[in-house]
Amino acid sequence: MILDIVIGVLSVLGLGLASSARVVKQYEQGLIFRFGRVRPALRGPGLTMVVPGIDRLRKVNLQIVTQPIPAQDGITRDNVTVRVDAVVYFKVVDPVRAVVNVEDYRFAMLQVAQTSLRSIIGKSELDDLLSNRERLNQGLELMIDNPAVAWGIEIDRVEIKDVALPESMKRSMSRQAEAERERRARVITADGELQASKKLSEAAAAMAATPAALQLRLLQTIVEVAAEKNSTLVLPFPVELLRFLERSSNAIEQQVKAAAPEQVTATAPEQGTAPERERITAPERR
Repeated sequence: MILDIVIGVLSVLGLGLASSARVVKQYEQGLIFRFGRVRPALRGPGLTMVVPGIDRLRKVNLQIVTQPIPAQDGITRDNVTVRVDAVVYFKVVDPVRAVVNVEDYRFAMLQVAQTSLRSIIGKSELDDLLSNRERLNQGLELMIDNPAVAWGIEIDRVEIKDVALPESMKRSMSRQAEAERERRARVITADGELQASKKLSEAAAAMAATPAALQLRLLQTIVEVAAEKNSTLVLPFPVELLRFLERSSNAIEQQVKAAAPEQVTATAPEQGTAPERERITAPERR
């Protein structure tokens, strides 16, 4: 009889201990609500005991939570309709605030992130959304972090994932990018031609100073042309012969110009003596 009573008491104690034992994981912290009031002492990882029927344990996850933000439609400051989605990473740093100050901190964070994303779209231009996302991510993080502090939540980072544009805007941007690439190609080609012309002028000046190099280049060109399968080979007129003819013609012109004044001075006395001869012969005729 006594043994049965002892066994019964031990069984009741065992059931009581089993019902009061709780396990808190490494990445969690436990809040004890006793008669509806939060106990100031938080329960850390491991085995913890509660009073059945009096205490209620609320576990809070302290891991970083990845919260996708659904795509939001908005109009940028330069009147372009876009569709932007993002993701926010946050974690609970104050379990008491996260449980007491807000009913569902995950849902609250999602709503704040959506409204902040729409607000940042309206304040930004399309070029900023496409090329300056780092600054937009920082601005979005500040907008979300302001109310999150009161909920015991710390924002780890916020990232804009994708910016969807209308098809008409995509075609317009494609044409703009193509025109920009064509402009750069033309500028590069023009720079190359300018540099090539400078090098060619320098090479021409160097060859003009050394006729032997010019003649060697001429022979090299003839060999390259002769290597091709052409039935007709046109040889250029020798440059030296052209220069010789030019020098000869210049010398002849100078000789002609020098001889012209001598002929004028030689014929002048003969023209002056004609009247005198007439005056001399006139008395004789008389």
